[in-house]
Amino acid sequence: MKIGILSKRETGLVEKIRSYYAESGNKVTLYTSNNLEVNSSLFENDFYILKSKQLLFLYAGYFLHINHIPVIPDPIISYKHKNRVESYYSIKNCGLNTPKIYMGTPQTIKVKTSASDYPLIVKDLMGSGSKGIKIIESANDLDSYTNNILYLEKYIEGTHYLAYFVNEEICVGEKQPLANEHSEVRLINPEKDIKKALMTWRVKYNLLFGHLDMIREKKTNKLIVVDPGTFPEFTNWKADNNLVSKICNLILERYQERRYNG
Repeated sequence: MKIGILSKRETGLVEKIRSYYAESGNKVTLYTSNNLEVNSSLFENDFYILKSKQLLFLYAGYFLHINHIPVIPDPIISYKHKNRVESYYSIKNCGLNTPKIYMGTPQTIKVKTSASDYPLIVKDLMGSGSKGIKIIESANDLDSYTNNILYLEKYIEGTHYLAYFVNEEICVGEKQPLANEHSEVRLINPEKDIKKALMTWRVKYNLLFGHLDMIREKKTNKLIVVDPGTFPEFTNWKADNNLVSKICNLILERYQERRYNG
């Protein structure tokens, strides 16, 4: 088979995936920002793996999708889970708890909020993980922002979790607040509501793998989902040593299903 991989980097998990498929006799082409041109030349591959959610690669995924070339994970779902507003409502649509959100210009937010609403977290509208996140301690902190639309969430005090799933397997670690996926975590035996949240998310959006950032709120003990990821690096996956083969085989199975079902 001819397999294309859309990725912002050439190393890490994507290199392991490429090697796995190549060693199985497939022709694998990696498309980064250095060589990706979104046109009909992409039609030469049987299917694509969308490893990155950067806009260039999402656009390429959309282009392939509308031209009936399979893309895994689904680029439409990947876009929704990268866009903060879309992902917020995707989480709510699963019946999972979310933090209170605030959107508007800095001046509007200053007028509409009170001291008790702070601290808040400002996040890039198109982003995931901890990239671009800053804590807003008070309304005065908003003065440094231009008159653009801001997306903010109520800061949740509590225990923070990085929770992976690969099919029905899960691996959960306790992490430092606002830390990214690559930061050190303390592996835990997750409680039932964490497992339920992961499987609810997986089934609702027909996902093969991914992760959720969650917080156990100190005040209420509620589990609150603050961020999803459709294709993490799995830096802190410690469940077993067969991660790459499991991911690659799940992707192949999904491709065969789509091919069979037209």
